Amino acid sequence: VIDAPGHRDFIKNMITGTSQADCAVLIVAAGVGEFEAGISKNGQTREHALLAYTLGVKQMIVGINKIDSSEPQYSENRYNEIKKEVSGYIKKVGYNPDSVAFVPISGWVGDNMVTPSTNMPWFKGWNIKRKNGATKKDEEKSGTTLLEAIDAIDPPARPTEKPLRLPLQDVYKIGGIGTVPVGRVETGVLKPGMVVSFAPHGLTTEVKSVEMHHESIAEACPGDNVGFNVKNVSVKDI
Repeated sequence: VIDAPGHRDFIKNMITGTSQADCAVLIVAAGVGEFEAGISKNGQTREHALLAYTLGVKQMIVGINKIDSSEPQYSENRYNEIKKEVSGYIKKVGYNPDSVAFVPISGWVGDNMVTPSTNMPWFKGWNIKRKNGATKKDEEKSGTTLLEAIDAIDPPARPTEKPLRLPLQDVYKIGGIGTVPVGRVETGVLKPGMVVSFAPHGLTTEVKSVEMHHESIAEACPGDNVGFNVKNVSVKDI
């Protein structure tokens, strides 16, 4: 899970995180005035949905959060209003609303996060229709919670047989270790002992170790966000 900030001052960080995602979870606030601010002309709901699609994230889940603070509480009308408005906008952006799960949730109370809520008897669950990425066949998925919607993400193909391609997010100098580039493997496999080239300068060096979530791993495959230590190369060189 990549937690991207929602504030407009941190849009650069949001782009960094979102560019590495397989699916976007767009969190929309149901509170009075909050949704309206986000969906307004310069609102962050619009900007984030547009950026996610532009950055190649073609799957989306919409969490309608703070449904416990709508007026009245847990309002079906408010859910329907937000779903209609957001559906219309994401369709313009390029998403197919039929393939997007809309889940009314409360992060504070825990409604529909992991277990179905008893506070919204009107919500019969989400249902999506899409073409499976691997089989290319039409399929339907349904569920009630945000966790179920995340579990229903269509996993993209992981091209391990192709040459290694790893767009760099950043390069760090870590005391006692050395130079550590970080990024997400898009194609191929990254292993300790491999010789890799950095574009555009054509610099070639050996990978000493590969880490994910602060643990050494034997290999990194497409979709993995990793850091790797390289020999005799400074941050400036890369």
